[in-house]
Amino acid sequence: MISDKIGRFIVTPTGFHRQGGALVCDEVPLRDITAAEGTPLYVYSANVIAERFRAIAEAFASYPHSLHYALKANSTLAIARLLRSLGAGADANSGGEIDVALRAGFIPAQIVFTGVGKTQAELAQAIDLGVMTINAESAGEIERIDALAIDRQVRARIALRVNPDIDARSHPHISTGLKTNKFGVPIDEVPDLCRRFANARGVEIVGLHIHLGSQITDLTPLRKASEAIVALSRELRDLGVFIDHVDLGGGLGISYDGSPVPSARDYADALLPAVRDSGLELILEPGRNIIGPAGVLLSRVIDVKPQGNGRQFVILDAGMTELIRPMLYNAFHRIEHVETHDRPAADCDIVGPLCESSDTLGKNRVLEQPEVGDLMAVMDTGAYGAVMASNYNRRLMPPEVLVDRGRWTVIRRRQTIDDLLALEA
Repeated sequence: MISDKIGRFIVTPTGFHRQGGALVCDEVPLRDITAAEGTPLYVYSANVIAERFRAIAEAFASYPHSLHYALKANSTLAIARLLRSLGAGADANSGGEIDVALRAGFIPAQIVFTGVGKTQAELAQAIDLGVMTINAESAGEIERIDALAIDRQVRARIALRVNPDIDARSHPHISTGLKTNKFGVPIDEVPDLCRRFANARGVEIVGLHIHLGSQITDLTPLRKASEAIVALSRELRDLGVFIDHVDLGGGLGISYDGSPVPSARDYADALLPAVRDSGLELILEPGRNIIGPAGVLLSRVIDVKPQGNGRQFVILDAGMTELIRPMLYNAFHRIEHVETHDRPAADCDIVGPLCESSDTLGKNRVLEQPEVGDLMAVMDTGAYGAVMASNYNRRLMPPEVLVDRGRWTVIRRRQTIDDLLALEA
């Protein structure tokens, strides 16, 4: 916030907005960053990340809780370090993400280890470190944790991942809470499993974990899941199994197309009524909701081709190797000119340069007539953009830039062909 000459306070927009027709990130023109770093390029707003993390923290402030940032959404070191500095813990889904969390400055007691297929090496890593908890997916995994912990003469803290058979009402590829999904233990099997391992020498059951999926914009499934897991905790207490926390996962969606979505306050209002009287600490694992709107993918138009039906192919220098979500989930991302021009509107299919017909970032879009060399922004790509990028067609990974307080920093440099081939004989 700044003041003008007569003392009035003016709110300065944060994140991505337009100044004089040009798209900026926290007052830094995106054209200036691309002039220095080229395209394709990911740009993130530190201000947006901080604002969105704090919104969730404040919404749940009335109840004991901890927020463990889901590294799977974006695990670039600088992003992880920023979230740690804001007070986040870490949710890791692999041994590699545990290593990233440690290098970002998280201590083991701040790390929750999740994942449906943890290897022996990964489980041993988590046990040796003494992570906050391992979210166990099955009876077989608990047996493996138990054996590894006994060998080390320790007792590992575990939470049981519960599958409640509740539909997240999002895309089927990112739904994880139905009995037909591969995740967790069916809810009706949990009491027997707890009785079986109640006195195990190598594991201590300290929590229940539930995660319905991703990009959830209807809060009804999340409310039902919180009610189900708290009811289950009471059933376990009656059996003599006492836990100290419930982990309700993440999954709160964002608006990719401008339509209304639940706020952080709505999220808290949906979950807290069920948890408030339980006496259990609450753990949440937000990812996309924090980092998704904080990033854009910048790309240049490299060709414009008529289709013969009144529509044009607008070919960018970024595609499925930089953002695979539209190809995997038919996901929608807004696509905009970074700088506006006085041109007529055109009906466009925005496509990438890859040798795949599915390499399409947006179909049936009406844009100001694109021309070769125009700079384009694919919006809301902070989550599952860079982290899912690939080297298909031997394309090089783009750099990542973080804008913080009016200055920008390269937080991952552009990959070189020597980087790409360094592991090859």
